[in-house]
Amino acid sequence: MSASVSVSPASETDKLGNRSDGWKVLTLENGVEISKRRSGSLHMFRSRWVLRSVSPQQFITVANAIDAAKQWDSELVEGRYIKDLEDNLSIIRLRFGDNSKPLFRKREFIVYERRETMEDGTLVVAVASLPKEIAAGLLPQQNNAIRGFLLQSGWVVEKLEDINSCIVTYVVQLDPAGWLPKWFVNRLNTKLVMIIEDLRKLVQTTAPH
Repeated sequence: MSASVSVSPASETDKLGNRSDGWKVLTLENGVEISKRRSGSLHMFRSRWVLRSVSPQQFITVANAIDAAKQWDSELVEGRYIKDLEDNLSIIRLRFGDNSKPLFRKREFIVYERRETMEDGTLVVAVASLPKEIAAGLLPQQNNAIRGFLLQSGWVVEKLEDINSCIVTYVVQLDPAGWLPKWFVNRLNTKLVMIIEDLRKLVQTTAPH
């Protein structure tokens, strides 16, 4: 199981907002950079920003807390661990309910989450859907739920020289499944990255000062 998470330095961006590795900057607002790159028929979206007075471990603790996820993603109605396979590898169910917006309504994702710490202290969390057959064996699909497929997503949290600050990169690409056209799916990807602002506020609120 693996999911790739790409990071490229800002110096690789040209005057048009395009990166040498195919990423195109869409917006840069309040210190949060949103960019995208085409992958097959869908787009992959990436968000990058600097968190001051927050260590990498403080950020990951909040970002990976399933119980806190509803505070920074209002569409989520259930998030729970199904099982732990290893100390750093877990299976999770994410469910969106009847009252969610059309892009999320009645959709669920069965994903694995792998957590790694690099030698330089960088924290990497890779998340992606399990193969359909394995997911069905762990948790049979409910009749009224549409099981989406998270192609790849994840966090890369790099510490800065200021030990209590970090650079956070979030990447996501998914297929919600069902009747949604490709342009609708791309809009969904954009929304998923935009929730970063709520997460950032939550992290900075809970971090010790």
